[in-house]
Amino acid sequence: MISVSQSGDFKNISKFLNSMKKRDAMSVLHKYGKRGVEMLSAATPVDTGLTADSWDYEVSNKNGRYAIYWTNSNVNEGVHIAILLQYDHATGRGGFVEGIDYINPVTAKIFSDMAEELWREVVNS
Repeated sequence: MISVSQSGDFKNISKFLNSMKKRDAMSVLHKYGKRGVEMLSAATPVDTGLTADSWDYEVSNKNGRYAIYWTNSNVNEGVHIAILLQYDHATGRGGFVEGIDYINPVTAKIFSDMAEELWREVVNS
């Protein structure tokens, strides 16, 4: 037999949930979107600097589902140069270029920082 009992009220959880309703999630996502652009630009391997300077971000809210998308507009002959830098690829002359994992560490750091900030908000509410 399982028994569950509760005493007191839900004042603290209600206070937290109400404060979260009032919080503007989009502003938090824009903050981290901008930070991601700065960090991706700094981490991008540089030859001409065009790829590093081509980072941007988008934030979306569809039916209460929030997302951050980082984009890079440096495309050459239909190929996204940021992806070529990230992953191994062959060259047009039979050569091979080893990729440099520079995107994943940046996004991992951004999401970790965001989670820490949101957790502090939960604990301090």
